[in-house]
Amino acid sequence: MTNSSSGTRRRPPRRPAALLLAAALAAPLASGCGSTGPGTAATGEQRASAPATRPAVDQASVAATAKATDAFGLDLLHTLTAKPDTAGQNLVVSPSGLSTVLAMLLPGARGATAEELAKALHTDLDPKQYALAVGALDRPVPATDGLTLRRSDQVWAQQGFAVKPDYLATLATAFDAGVRTTDFGKDPNGSREAVNSAVEKATEGQIKDLFAPNTINADTRLVLTDALYLKAKWASAFKPGQTADRPFHKLDGSAPAVPSMSQAGEFKYADGSGGIVGEPWQAVELPYQGGGLAMDLIVPAQGGFAAFTKGLDQPQLDRILGALAERPVDLQLPRFHFDTSNELSSALRSLGVHSVFDRADLGGIAEQPPLAVSTVVQKATVQVDEEGTVAAAGSGVGVGVAAAPAPDRPVQLHIDRPFLFLIRDTATGRPLFLGQVADPGAS
Repeated sequence: MTNSSSGTRRRPPRRPAALLLAAALAAPLASGCGSTGPGTAATGEQRASAPATRPAVDQASVAATAKATDAFGLDLLHTLTAKPDTAGQNLVVSPSGLSTVLAMLLPGARGATAEELAKALHTDLDPKQYALAVGALDRPVPATDGLTLRRSDQVWAQQGFAVKPDYLATLATAFDAGVRTTDFGKDPNGSREAVNSAVEKATEGQIKDLFAPNTINADTRLVLTDALYLKAKWASAFKPGQTADRPFHKLDGSAPAVPSMSQAGEFKYADGSGGIVGEPWQAVELPYQGGGLAMDLIVPAQGGFAAFTKGLDQPQLDRILGALAERPVDLQLPRFHFDTSNELSSALRSLGVHSVFDRADLGGIAEQPPLAVSTVVQKATVQVDEEGTVAAAGSGVGVGVAAAPAPDRPVQLHIDRPFLFLIRDTATGRPLFLGQVADPGAS
């Protein structure tokens, strides 16, 4: 189903997400019927069995899961920027998106596969409880004229493929995920187009062709989808007339002129040197209309970006965000708009997730054949301008056969050097998007 913060509340809290899971099995195709759906594949629709009322979720578990997503997101950021050729590039990922799709996979994992996934996700909860906690974090943000937050969760299954009812019930309970049937065997490309079309529609056209040709094939049996679209206006918009070209000092030493927005006002602000991370930094929080979401900007001192980013972990990020306090700020912020596409299998391997790719135990999904994850991908986009932010993300997992006191005067924060950004739910702290801007002029 699809949810929007601007519509009627249709399900209890769960965290905004953006992800897609493709499970490819080598069992003989089962026959089935369906009706014409998105793309060219024939699809049908049914409901997974879910209780009339959702089980209560312990709030301590929900809070711990929000912090775990922070830690998981920072792990991804460190891994993806560890190579010299990527350290100076723009990057945006959706920690909540990837953690959601792995939360959808985890209840079907067993043994070492489940243990490695849980460790990477920084959780010690039972897989079903973790799924419920992730679902509870995806709560609707109070509706305003300046905020749209939509998400859609579905299960795509091969016609006649025997997915365990308990597994589907967990997904229905935690994520309110409906089930669509399609025939990957007879029309894999049409099925791929149907899945991609659903993600594209759910993200207002921002995420296209999530699954590339041949990534969904005749052996595919199960696809789980979750997509996120955000359009939010600043609580205090920047005036276009105050935007001007200003130098931005890149990591390579160059300083091209880029369009930079400007305003002075009261914002939550903090700064420090040493102590929290060891490198000087400044941080500011820009709330969106409605007050439920905000963008946090963390700006290391010139020359300290790499060391700061490498040393930042979840407790340190928590302390930085906890230090934010209202004060006058003279702010300059470059406009930026870019997309990121990543194959994340190697990143997850570096975080200790190995058996899911090699000797996976996914017996909680289906009895046969033995399965293994073949690919993990994510696409995300973010656009920041004078009015606010548009951001979206989609991700995929393919599974196949296993082979200090404020002064009176305003503080100055002119963001003219690489910086980190975080779009988060201010009530739970759970990050929707996390990234770095190394070159705001790049697309």
